[in-house]
Amino acid sequence: MKILVADKISPKGVAFLRAQPGFEVIEAYGSSPAKVLELVKDVSAIAVRSETKIDAAVFAAAPLLKVVGRAGVGVDNVDVEAATERGVIVMNTPLGNTIATAELTITHILCGARPVPQAAASMKAGQWDRKSFSGLELFRKTLGVVGLGRIGTEVAKRAQAFGMKVLAFDPYLAPSRAKAMQVEAVSLDELLRQADYITVHMPLTEQTQYMIDEAALAKCKKGVTLFNCARGGSIKEAALIAALKSGHVAAAGLDVFETEPLAADSELRRLPNVTLTPHLGASTAEAQDAVGIEIAEQIADVLAGGVIRNAVNMPSLDAATLKVVGPYLELGSRLGTLVQQLATSRVERLRITFWGKIVALDANPVTRAIQRGFLSRISSETLNFINAPVIMDRLGVQVEVTKSNIETDYTELMQVEAFGADGQVFCATGTLLGKANSPRLVSLNNRVVEASPAGVLLIYENHDEPGIIGMVGSLLGRDGVNIAAMSLGRNSAGGTALCVLNLDSVPSEAALKELTGHRAIKQAVVVNL
Repeated sequence: MKILVADKISPKGVAFLRAQPGFEVIEAYGSSPAKVLELVKDVSAIAVRSETKIDAAVFAAAPLLKVVGRAGVGVDNVDVEAATERGVIVMNTPLGNTIATAELTITHILCGARPVPQAAASMKAGQWDRKSFSGLELFRKTLGVVGLGRIGTEVAKRAQAFGMKVLAFDPYLAPSRAKAMQVEAVSLDELLRQADYITVHMPLTEQTQYMIDEAALAKCKKGVTLFNCARGGSIKEAALIAALKSGHVAAAGLDVFETEPLAADSELRRLPNVTLTPHLGASTAEAQDAVGIEIAEQIADVLAGGVIRNAVNMPSLDAATLKVVGPYLELGSRLGTLVQQLATSRVERLRITFWGKIVALDANPVTRAIQRGFLSRISSETLNFINAPVIMDRLGVQVEVTKSNIETDYTELMQVEAFGADGQVFCATGTLLGKANSPRLVSLNNRVVEASPAGVLLIYENHDEPGIIGMVGSLLGRDGVNIAAMSLGRNSAGGTALCVLNLDSVPSEAALKELTGHRAIKQAVVVNL
């Protein structure tokens, strides 16, 4: 079997592949897109970093291709959807750069406190200027860590070694986890107001883009210092530049940018109080060796018919098992996503209950699918069936699984309950219907419903009284939103009713504000599946 190493990975990784019986390794670094198309016609695996693009055309030209391995975290250069359609596994190495990025962040923090790069530049220029480069101590200062995932956790540990007080903002971090790490969990506003230094370690999503903007910076202490070694776009560069020029922000350290490479004429390059590095987070010899060896081992395992690790587009299952549990995976993923979006407070515990045929099966892949669904809108793009339990554990969210033999009205039944920190419980129950095993929502917060858990759902609770359905329909009609399906449920007449609407599009914020402002509406949420 041929393996194309399209980008330069660690020589140790290449040597590992060459040592495996039955493998032919082709090293073709820097190949043009046309050359790649020519080379892949008979390869079984491709190893890349970030340079070579593996798009739909490559997959179409590679009929024998089984796996694409990315030596690194992001898979932006791989068309994962096209890979899935072709039955090709896409894998990454999400753990190899953790320490490297954490250490680079600490380096930036040190340079923000002590202007070493600026002092070094003046010395290179023949100067001896001690007065211009006075700094500050990190000891007893407050560091705000925005996002306490793998890298944020390692940064917090190292900051504590300097004697810093660490505040953490992570909406999905359980208090027990924060306490165990000896960090103080706070809101983002509290972190902005209290921190002397702020470092961002959040994935870039619609919710986190420009999370540090003009309004956020205005809440910060005068003289705050900001750092970003995670994803460009979390900090709004225009707002940061203005704050640096005004002196409200004393200094900044950036390894990632909104557009990369950073433009030669970017104003960031001209500001004396900014330390810039060209996306070096994973650029250590140890990290490169780690990801190179790791991806080589993963590729070898797949080609040998063994374990599938760190796949971003499929669970770790063999083909026969996947055929049996596939429908359960889809249902579980949707229920997990649904309860996460329903929850109005931080979730501390998930309870998953299975009834029916699945009781006799290995439910671990389905449990992982539920966890992956729960995390899908709140975690990074590196999330997969392998690392979902690890991320849940890191967030301090406990997962309890029960298989029940009690008879129900359904042949298959799956329930996901999310227990919030404030004592609230959010519950979704689903089943599989028909020969196609189509996922179906049959209960929501202990009210019987019958709805498809797909697309855009508007879920609202209201006082059970005449006219509410008509009011909601008219409101959505004025907003240009079409209702595809509707399901109603209530426990008793005149009490609280629940309605699930399948919509063709997402209502506007104005429409939602009008809906939630109605006297009879207790709460309403839009769920996107």
